[in-house]
Amino acid sequence: MKLLLFVLLGYLLGSLPFAVIVSRLFGLADPRSFGSGNPGATNVLRTGNKPAAVLTLLGDALKGWAAMIIAGALGGDGTGIAAAGLAAFVGHLFPLFLGFKGGKGVATALGVLTGFSGWLALICAGTWLAAALISRYSSLAALVAAVTAPAAGWALGLSQEALSVLVVMGGLLILRHKDNIKRLLAGTESRLGGKKKGAGSAP
Repeated sequence: MKLLLFVLLGYLLGSLPFAVIVSRLFGLADPRSFGSGNPGATNVLRTGNKPAAVLTLLGDALKGWAAMIIAGALGGDGTGIAAAGLAAFVGHLFPLFLGFKGGKGVATALGVLTGFSGWLALICAGTWLAAALISRYSSLAALVAAVTAPAAGWALGLSQEALSVLVVMGGLLILRHKDNIKRLLAGTESRLGGKKKGAGSAP
């Protein structure tokens, strides 16, 4: 019964669409209406409003971490805490409040990684940053980090529950980036810092 509660809690937290919430607070266009159409921090950044993008990133990461912390505070064991984190990640991908059409999950995944291990989060964030700086492709950086996470988790000696979540999240991240992979191979993927037409303030 507790496990179901943790999963439901995690999913509802993950469903909070911070990209949309922050964009409305800043008077920006709905992030689903321009660029990649993805309700995430990278697309918010395409408006040129860096504070809004940072707040979106923090909010999306926080919900993954918070789901795990709350599950632990409510007496959850390793399985319950891991399930809450995974549910938050799935909630971001398929949010109840956006008709089950959510973001790619990179920031929320980072929050879940933090819930498992601060070192794991630092390793994967560093991997993402290095790949992004070198390639200027946020999507490619996310794919590299998704592959790195399970290996890093294993090297850090994380539990089987944690490793299972890392593998599932990595697989879902890759699937959510399938269109990005096609554009990367075709050489048409948008680079970081590129402002899309229609990415300004909301009318």
